Amino acid sequence: MLERLQTFFQSLTTSRSTSEFAPGDPLIAVAALCTQVMEADGLVSDSETTKLRSLLREHYDLDGSKLDALIEAGREAGNEAVDYYRFTADLKRHLDENQRIELIGILWDIVYADGVRNEMEDHVIWRIADLLGISGNDRITQRRQAAARAPESAGGGDDH
Repeated sequence: MLERLQTFFQSLTTSRSTSEFAPGDPLIAVAALCTQVMEADGLVSDSETTKLRSLLREHYDLDGSKLDALIEAGREAGNEAVDYYRFTADLKRHLDENQRIELIGILWDIVYADGVRNEMEDHVIWRIADLLGISGNDRITQRRQAAARAPESAGGGDDH
């Protein structure tokens, strides 16, 4: 899993502009979608926040202040957006299909970080996957793999 995540975040590194987190930076779109998934159930747990921070820190080589800036930029972008299209359109331009599928896996990893999966989180990821052009089979496969990686059994829900 760590190798997969490292590869994903390194692929984003190569497409970054020289200015830190410029508008349209795909990493802001990733951070925004991650925060939207974290907030989908109305509760942002410490474990979800920790999971997001560790993914960005370990696999994107961000230090404390840059990491904080990215998460804040993602949160602000998410709060300003009326839907997910803004972010998914950017990511479709920057990521190939396999990278988009990996992103869905990362979103599921964040969902399972708190050990609880609910229908609001399912819906958000379904919508994001649909906008990214990810099939239902790939979305469900990524969910199952994330559940298997989760420290706690967080099953629950059906395969929609």
